[in-house]
Amino acid sequence: MEKLMCAEANRIDLVDYLASLGYRPQKASNQDYWYLSPFREEKTPSFKVNRQLNVWYDHGTGKGGNLVDFGILYFNCTVGVLLGRLSQHLPTRSFSFQPPTPSIGQQLTPSPFAGEKKNTTENKIVILDTRLLAEKPLLEYLQKRSIPLEIATRFCKEVDFLLYGKKHTVIGFPNNAGGYELRNENFKGSSSPKDVTLQQGRRSDDLVVFEGFFNFLSFQTINREKQAPLSNCLILNSLSFFEKTRPVMEEYKTVHLILDRDTAGTNATKKALDWNTGQQDKYIDRSEFYKGHKDLNAWLIHHHYIKEESQRIGRRL
Repeated sequence: MEKLMCAEANRIDLVDYLASLGYRPQKASNQDYWYLSPFREEKTPSFKVNRQLNVWYDHGTGKGGNLVDFGILYFNCTVGVLLGRLSQHLPTRSFSFQPPTPSIGQQLTPSPFAGEKKNTTENKIVILDTRLLAEKPLLEYLQKRSIPLEIATRFCKEVDFLLYGKKHTVIGFPNNAGGYELRNENFKGSSSPKDVTLQQGRRSDDLVVFEGFFNFLSFQTINREKQAPLSNCLILNSLSFFEKTRPVMEEYKTVHLILDRDTAGTNATKKALDWNTGQQDKYIDRSEFYKGHKDLNAWLIHHHYIKEESQRIGRRL
């Protein structure tokens, strides 16, 4: 059988293709399909397909692309091997070769999460305003994540931004380059430029590394009696920055790793422990503290719930 070309392969509907591999979306909204990542174990879907654009984006790694990009990463193979594999299996699959396209006169309005790299004014997040956290839905979201307002206010802002002509209000966590990580209960994204966040603490020789800012806020919550961070803290805001920030980590005597306990986070931790060669115990894995939970915030939420339940039972006795 004649082998597919890349252009033909990239026309295969990604949702159909993932279904052929056994992956089903956990939720879907308009053209956005959210999956548990095919690249690691996780409980919260972080892998997104925009069916209209037929592209994917993995929030856990910061990687994305078309079907061929997915296939060579998923199967860890060359483009040629992937195209051969697709050609062999096509006769037994019911793939759609035409992703949905807008009708004449209909404007294409893709999702901001799709991972597309188009650079138009309309599909870029534009920050409109920042202020102290006050919106009730955001405060309720912080409460669900077991983060006290006093902690969130120290490190985050309430941010208004514009995307596709619509205004959104979210929690904003600033990075070193002037961009923001943007979150509310229904939105997860970031404004440009994307970068890490380095918070200076009182200890000059220690560094604590986190994947996301909610784990950093959880760390501050656990140590909330301290008015300033005890250690210097590096928040990656994307695991894709992990190896890129090694020169920063090397500047410190001790690096404490508080990364997610999923496959991607565990692999990054193992990689850092391998860096210990010749510098004994510089990199230390601290994930044992929240064993049994995906990350530090999940641990905090669980223990906050247990504490509340104990208090309720105590009041009834």
